[in-house]
Amino acid sequence: MFYAVLVDLGDAVADEVGVPFDSISLEMLHRGMYHFGVAYDKGKATDPVSYFAAPENQDLRVVKIRKKEAPLDLSPFPRPCLTFFSSS
Repeated sequence: MFYAVLVDLGDAVADEVGVPFDSISLEMLHRGMYHFGVAYDKGKATDPVSYFAAPENQDLRVVKIRKKEAPLDLSPFPRPCLTFFSSS
């Protein structure tokens, strides 16, 4: 039941931020619920969707960061990734 609510919340956050659903980290959304609870208790937040979508809360990393992949070298003699030097 909790997972279904978490997925629904993740979908709402993805719509609010404007990214695909698979760009939302459900784990970080779950961990961020603690921070939302603290902000709610202090009266600083009332809506979890707007809380997680707010620019000042992007440090919670609810939206996954895509790493740039190195281009694949398909040449017959690819350059070595490491440079070896003689020890003498």
